[in-house]
Amino acid sequence: MVFSKARLVRVHDVMAAHVERGTVPGAITLVSRRGEVHVDVIGKQAVDGAPLRRDSLFRISSMTKPITAVGALTLVEECVLRLDDPVDDVLPELAGRRVLRTVESELEDTVPANRAITLRDLLTFRLGFGMLMGPYPIVAAANERSVAVGPPNPAEYPAPDEWLRRLGELPLMAQPGEKWLYHTGSDVLGVLLERVSGKPLDEFLGERVFEPLGMKDTAFFTSDVDRLVMGYHDDLTVYDPPAGQWSRRPEFLSGGAGLLSTVDDLSAFAHMMLSGGGHVLSRPTVELMTTDQLTPAQKAVSGFFPGYFDNRGWGFGVSVATAHTSLYHRPGRYGWDGGLGTSWQVDPGEELTGILLTQCAGFPDFSPVYQDFWTSVYQAIED
Repeated sequence: MVFSKARLVRVHDVMAAHVERGTVPGAITLVSRRGEVHVDVIGKQAVDGAPLRRDSLFRISSMTKPITAVGALTLVEECVLRLDDPVDDVLPELAGRRVLRTVESELEDTVPANRAITLRDLLTFRLGFGMLMGPYPIVAAANERSVAVGPPNPAEYPAPDEWLRRLGELPLMAQPGEKWLYHTGSDVLGVLLERVSGKPLDEFLGERVFEPLGMKDTAFFTSDVDRLVMGYHDDLTVYDPPAGQWSRRPEFLSGGAGLLSTVDDLSAFAHMMLSGGGHVLSRPTVELMTTDQLTPAQKAVSGFFPGYFDNRGWGFGVSVATAHTSLYHRPGRYGWDGGLGTSWQVDPGEELTGILLTQCAGFPDFSPVYQDFWTSVYQAIED
């Protein structure tokens, strides 16, 4: 046995209690270790909706980022792209950058960029532009151009070329390579993949990731709205209904937050990573992708809140645990979460994968549902 049967019951009971209390309308969980897989489907697709199904579709938001990174790394392995080459030739809108003198500066108060943006910068969120909280001029300007970082809203984004043109009108928030700034790198990466491949992002990822792994339900939109769960804010007000933004093809396919998926499709992706790349990537590439790429100096000026990088780092599209600070936060564990209520992690040391899918937005570090799921997963290990 690799899991305790009695303790797996505890995983179910803990998650069912959250559903019964109304914290979330429903949850799908998957835990897998050494070939033993357990899937649990609890609750409803909406507060007053039909029961959840194993093949229910969820907005995985930022869990899109590792998938886009894998797509890019297939091109690195083919020598179509190189990690440290500038992206100027493919993305001329981002060439010759200006950089704000300080993050509080007006848009005209800039200095020249010290160097060009590279593919590695996009993968590690060190291009110099991303999520920034505060009443800064650059944030207002980004909001005005619909290139700001916020909850995913596919209908608000313009077509890729126009989106990148608007982004190129703005100065960078920091010098390339200076600090980690969340999200924007993955959206830029999606545009780069479309231009390099000459294909829409969904077609490119379909050929490189979805079809090889049998991820038949993963897409940027669906017409099968009966399977798409209701999307909620953390207070259970509706964020997006099944017939809403993800029910039609958007102009901009967001490499940072655009995908829908199912528990079985995400399990296929997780097991590809755990197995060392399967027939999608090589083992050395997976090892590189899941190695902390941030320097101490970069961590010191980065993160969602002070101390965020004290016990973690960032690879290519994934967070990497660097310290053993809880039952589930263990060195070498990697993965990422979706701000609309989802989580995916791989622990190579335990040969473990886990997936949590809910419909409610929230910040994972402060979510009792997230914390209780991962604590329950690790307490169920038996060997």
